[in-house]
Amino acid sequence: MKKNGIIPAALLLLSLAAPQAHASLASNNIPLDSPLYGYLDKMAGFGLFTSDFKGLRPITRSEAARLVKEAEASLAKGKGSEFAVELTAETRRHLGRELFYIENPDQAVTSSIKPLAEAKVRYAYLDGEARNYARDVHDPGGDGVFGIGSGLRPDNPPDLVVRQQGTEGTPLFENNEGSRYLDGNSLDIRFTSEATVGRSVALLLEPQFITTHGMIGGRLNKGYAKLGGGGLELEIGRDANWLGFGQRGAITLSSNAKNFYGLKLSSPEPLDVGFLGTLKYALIVSRFDRVTTAYGDRQPYFYAIKASLKPVSDVEVGLTLGRQQGGPGVKNSFGSFIKGLVGGTHEDDSNSLGGLEVRWRIPALRNSEVYGEFSGEDAAKFWPIVESYLAGIYVPNLTADGRNDLRFEYFLGNRILYTHSQFTEGYLYKGMPIGNSQGGGTQDFFLRYSHWFDARTNAGLDYIHTTRGNLGRVAGQALERKNSVRLFWNLPLTDKADLKMLAGTERVDNFNLEPGNNRNNSLATVELGYRF
Repeated sequence: MKKNGIIPAALLLLSLAAPQAHASLASNNIPLDSPLYGYLDKMAGFGLFTSDFKGLRPITRSEAARLVKEAEASLAKGKGSEFAVELTAETRRHLGRELFYIENPDQAVTSSIKPLAEAKVRYAYLDGEARNYARDVHDPGGDGVFGIGSGLRPDNPPDLVVRQQGTEGTPLFENNEGSRYLDGNSLDIRFTSEATVGRSVALLLEPQFITTHGMIGGRLNKGYAKLGGGGLELEIGRDANWLGFGQRGAITLSSNAKNFYGLKLSSPEPLDVGFLGTLKYALIVSRFDRVTTAYGDRQPYFYAIKASLKPVSDVEVGLTLGRQQGGPGVKNSFGSFIKGLVGGTHEDDSNSLGGLEVRWRIPALRNSEVYGEFSGEDAAKFWPIVESYLAGIYVPNLTADGRNDLRFEYFLGNRILYTHSQFTEGYLYKGMPIGNSQGGGTQDFFLRYSHWFDARTNAGLDYIHTTRGNLGRVAGQALERKNSVRLFWNLPLTDKADLKMLAGTERVDNFNLEPGNNRNNSLATVELGYRF
């Protein structure tokens, strides 16, 4: 990281975290593509625990172990089923260190190092081309609230356009932490090394090597050091983060783009806040790329703040703020910072994105969940405007045995979502949206059915319908429609080895909003993962 104030901030936060360092067990984060999230979702669907939070990911191994203990207590009371017992046992198998110290609190915590903790090898074959999100979008202004009324934002001239930017990455394979597979054959290899130092420190490194389209590249995909745990943890380095309830996407921050370097201060485990319920929070600080604009060089800072509250066991409410702020060539005064909070101006040096989300688990409907997010790209008198929405329904027990589940999710991205007049590259990192993979000015429908043969073997079907151009289309652009179908199958090979397979195809009409430019994309992936 560059010496731009981040390192002094890290030292300050370290001093704040130090008094809490021995309160809980430090542990590494569970990768966002880990099967453990699916296990935990199914266990929650059986009613095995009620203290889970889903608006802040990744979760730590210690937090997952805490949930396993809660699930086992529920099973001992007769809740769940044979399949629920199987899922809990499989989750326990992944969390030996953390469960040992929970179950033996007086045991001295020893340090450990695993030079090779996990390895993944993914082969991908793509016959297709990624969509380019760069296009002009008509912005009439005059926004109201929830699509009602007008005037919170001034009307714009009739011919005013703003510029969307970015790319979708790999067709049919979103949220891959900025990794892109090009037409033809690709090989993606990742290794994970882990270490712990006593009770208070955890470290992780994940180098990645990709060969695609005749090019070979390597990078540090993840690498961080963590101090603390429980209600206060400091993380320094690079990792994926996901703020929101969505399965296919998140509006403010997801794993779609390359992982940021930065700082993260969070509560891995819920905090008791009295009559308000329980709380989890995260503060993430980083920086975007440096880009050249008509205003000169720009490299804004990035921070995201998330607070999730459970006032009762079946309801989770979240508040999220993501923000591009300051950097070279723009105002950095406290006054301009406040202007960005209460309502943007043409001189504003910030680009805010944030709003409210709610998740409700309904025990009477087999613990089905409904969730939604309202997010604004700007603010007027503290109220988020320029609205985007995400909503979904998750049915973990489509059948009584819990082996079939169904999810439907909807995303509507405002025509100027992820754009800004001064930070003209937009809400992107390394050319990809850091929020929803489909970008702004988009409507997306996602339907997933899956069947579980056992805890480690499941298969499913996705259907996705996406449109671009129904919002803000200008002359010369056509409505782009994309219909996608994917099949996936996950199964064990040995006690420590798992195989994931995916095959998908899609039809894109008016590709990149070009009239009559229609094409088909196809993708097949095979991934072998091994835990040492």
